[in-house]
Amino acid sequence: MSGLRLSPLDAVHRSLGAKMVEFGGWDMPVSYPLGTIEEHMACRRDAVMFDVSHLGTVRVAGSGALDSLQSALTNDLTKVQPGRAQYTHLLDATTASVVDDIIVWWLDDDVFDVMPNASNTDEVVSAIGGIDTTSTRAIIAVQGPNSRERVAAVLGEAAQVGRFRVQRCTWRGAECVIAGTGYTGEAGVEIAVPLDAASDLWVALAESGVVAAGLGARDTLRLEAGLPLHGHELGPSITSLQAGLDWVVAWNKPTFRGRDALLAERNAGVARILRGIATEGRRPPRAECAVLLDGVDAGVVTSGNFSPVLGHGIALALMHPDVAVGAEVSVDVRGAALPGTVVPLPFVAKR
Repeated sequence: MSGLRLSPLDAVHRSLGAKMVEFGGWDMPVSYPLGTIEEHMACRRDAVMFDVSHLGTVRVAGSGALDSLQSALTNDLTKVQPGRAQYTHLLDATTASVVDDIIVWWLDDDVFDVMPNASNTDEVVSAIGGIDTTSTRAIIAVQGPNSRERVAAVLGEAAQVGRFRVQRCTWRGAECVIAGTGYTGEAGVEIAVPLDAASDLWVALAESGVVAAGLGARDTLRLEAGLPLHGHELGPSITSLQAGLDWVVAWNKPTFRGRDALLAERNAGVARILRGIATEGRRPPRAECAVLLDGVDAGVVTSGNFSPVLGHGIALALMHPDVAVGAEVSVDVRGAALPGTVVPLPFVAKR
C-alpha cells in the first residue's frame, strides 16, 4: 500500500506468507499461515515472537531529561532507577484524556528511550522533546512461558533480563537493548536491534523454536490479559481513572500534564469504569456494542473477541461504576442479545 511505513522485517514476513494489514500507518503482519488461534496458543504454551517495530522510540537525553519526563508523564520515575522500565501515561492538558500510554526504558542516568504507540510518536515528541529514533532499529517481542529458554539459545544475556528491567547487550557485534516487558500476560523480553542485524536475529530465534505471530494474536492475548489498547480502552474522552489505571498516576508529584483535570475527576468520582465481561458461546462481542443491564443501557464494549484459552467470548467495556462484578448483562451484537457476566480482570491470569 502506498504511503504506509514498512518494518525492517517486512521482507521476512512476506517470505513467510504473512497476511499484511495497515496498523497505525504501518504495513504489518496480522497473521501467518499457522493462523491467529494457533499463534495465540503457541504463546500460551511455549514461545512466539512479534514484530513490534511500528512502536515508536523517542530518545530523551541530557541533564534535564528526567525533569522533562517527570513534568509531562503521570507516573513517578523516581520510584525506579536506571536499568528499569516503567509504564506511564501522557494526558491531554485540558481534559486529562490519555493521549498515549507509554513504556519508558531508563537506560543510563540521563538517557531514556520513551516508547509511544505507532500513531502517536509525533505528538509525544512535541510534549516531551527528544529525538525520534524509530527508523534506526527493529523491535522483536519474544513472549511465552518458554521465551527465556528459547532466547537463551540465541542471546544469553537477553534471557537474564528480569521483568521491567532494561539492559544493553551485544549480538554478533550489534548493540541491542533488551527490556523485560511485553503485551501478552506472559513472561518475555522485547529486543531493540539495529536494522542491519534484525533479519538475522529473527531467523536465529525461529531456529531456536520461537514461532512467528502476528498482530491478531497479539490483540487476543492482550485482551485475555485485560491489557488496554490505545484507541479502544484509552484515548480521547477516556482517562486513566476510567480505565482503572489509577496506579499509574503519581499524585505525590506536584505537577504533570493534565493533573488538575484528573484531580477534579477523582474528586467528583468517575462516571464510568472499565470492566470485563465473559459472554456465552463462541460468538464474540465487538467494540461499540451496547451493554445492557436489566434492559437498560449500562455501558459500551471497547474491545471484544473470542478467547482461545477460555473457549468463549470476552470483552472489555466502559460501564457505569455501580455495575458490580457478578452482574448478569447482555451485549447487543447487531440486534441480538448475547448473554454475559461481569467478571474480574484479567480473564486469563498473568504469568
